[in-house]
Amino acid sequence: MLVVFFRAVILYILVTLCLRLMGKRQLGELQPAEFVITILISNIASLPIEDTNIPMVLGLIPVFVLVAFEVIVSTLSLSSKRFRSIMSGKPVIVIYNGQIDQEKLKQLRFSIDDLMESLRQQGVFRVQDVWYAIVETTGKVSVMQRFEARTVTPADLSLSGGQEQPPAVVVSDGQVIRSALPICNMTEEQVKCEARKKGVSISQVFLMTATPDGEIYLVKKQKGRAAS
Repeated sequence: MLVVFFRAVILYILVTLCLRLMGKRQLGELQPAEFVITILISNIASLPIEDTNIPMVLGLIPVFVLVAFEVIVSTLSLSSKRFRSIMSGKPVIVIYNGQIDQEKLKQLRFSIDDLMESLRQQGVFRVQDVWYAIVETTGKVSVMQRFEARTVTPADLSLSGGQEQPPAVVVSDGQVIRSALPICNMTEEQVKCEARKKGVSISQVFLMTATPDGEIYLVKKQKGRAAS
């Protein structure tokens, strides 16, 4: 049992490091070749855990080979547009000027239900409001709406104003996040002071966010929740 435990821990660490070395993105953003490599690494790494008679090295060598192969493929993809097109494909326009290209959908094996779901996820519920819809190489759909269907922005109304700074998390689960303090122009003592104004200590704060203009948002820990 201990052998299986230690093998699992070692392989977990090594596979995680290998995937970090690949520098890849979230699962939904992987290219087809990257997705295949990820599945193969997971399956191969599990073999020495399932069968303790298999030497660890027989599980590690294929993993490192696959990672090396992926790094080479990624490097070639960056340097060659033709190679990148072969490995990853090209974006495909499936809607233009409100008209669905049914032939392109058929080639992509993309059903109309898939397309409508992707449009709804972009906040678009009417096909006729779409100027361009493009299926990216990751399978995601990018949408450009018609001018008259787009959400009005301050620029459209010629409104002036400065760029807003998003709130920074300054306290997380009772711990002051010191690296975030310069973002909102605060000191640790000021953070503690803001907590005291709300009638709590830092250890009783579940979440506190702050902006450079002094906007504070605080969530107290629920009763019975211990400090981390």
